[in-house]
Amino acid sequence: MTQSSQIHPTAIVDPAAQLGEGVEIGPFSIIGPKVVLKDRVRVISHVTIAGNTTLGEDCVLYPGAQIGHPPQDFKYQGEDTQLIIGARNILRENVTMHPGTTFARGRTVVGSDGYFMVGSHVAHDCIVGDRVVFANCAAIGGETVVDDHAILGGYAGIHQKSRIGRHAFIGAMAMVTADVIPYGSVIGNHAHLAGLNVVGLKRRGMPRETLRELRAAYRLLFAREGTFDERVDDVAQLYSGNAPIAEIIDFIRADAKRSICMPDD
Repeated sequence: MTQSSQIHPTAIVDPAAQLGEGVEIGPFSIIGPKVVLKDRVRVISHVTIAGNTTLGEDCVLYPGAQIGHPPQDFKYQGEDTQLIIGARNILRENVTMHPGTTFARGRTVVGSDGYFMVGSHVAHDCIVGDRVVFANCAAIGGETVVDDHAILGGYAGIHQKSRIGRHAFIGAMAMVTADVIPYGSVIGNHAHLAGLNVVGLKRRGMPRETLRELRAAYRLLFAREGTFDERVDDVAQLYSGNAPIAEIIDFIRADAKRSICMPDD
């Protein structure tokens, strides 16, 4: 604990916890012995941080956030696993994040600059990228991967061991049971692919020609002619110089636990 840390007298901070410079611990918060809070982490109030948990610089945790408690998996028997959270994340009220398990990755990893809105949940052994947005009560099951810039709408649910590609958009209340391609947009219960996240890509400055080719490749990938594998090969050859399209092709061809989320016929 550093001299510059500010700890409210009603907070309980274990002496073994490691606090960086400028850390603030608000009223009625509890910080466990294996917790590491890097510089300028702010814990507003009524927050519990447990387990072998590390939070990066400038994270802010709002009232009711519960971080690092045991995974919700019956096989977990108290093993010392990790929850690693990057820098500058905002965790709003009642957000929950759990550490990993020894029968999967052994740790849950959350990137930097994410915004996790009220009641959102990151389960055990998940990998979450940078600059993601989880809207209110969005939840991802164990061993799920959510890549950079993905947006999960309110009350969206992601099945365990799924993959959500970079820049993907998950509509509100969508129930996702298959992998979502990078740059894809899905809606519905069960969710289906509804196109590309064009609005998000324009906001992030994707060049017009790259986006034009991406839309053309999408139409070819999910056309009715031929088999899906044949269309994947055709797109890979036609657009070999387009990095976002190559990323989609690699995502589809990767060895994965789940099938690819497809358009609704």
